[in-house]
Amino acid sequence: MPYPGGPPMTFGAPMTVGRRNNGLAIASLVCSIAGIVPFFFGLPCILGIIFGFVSRSQIQRSHGTQGGAGLALAGIIVGFGLIAIFILVLSLVAAFGHHTCGHTSSSFNCTVN
Repeated sequence: MPYPGGPPMTFGAPMTVGRRNNGLAIASLVCSIAGIVPFFFGLPCILGIIFGFVSRSQIQRSHGTQGGAGLALAGIIVGFGLIAIFILVLSLVAAFGHHTCGHTSSSFNCTVN
């Protein structure tokens, strides 16, 4: 008999299993933040936005068993925000052109290409 006198007594609240965050919600935020790296040209932001919308849909369909709706929303907002910044920067560069300036010992020349 492994427990003399009966099974062991447990005190306190029963253990509950918490909601798990949706993996795509986490991926949404990570991809959107990774889009800030200039080397990627904002491409991960597009994935972050897609993952965000898909994960929000999955979370709503899970009827409370999955969490992470805030992470997904943050990924969507950050993704759209960074894409807007990239578009703004590219349009400013296109509008003002590329300036090349050269200077010699006697003059300073600046031309717009």
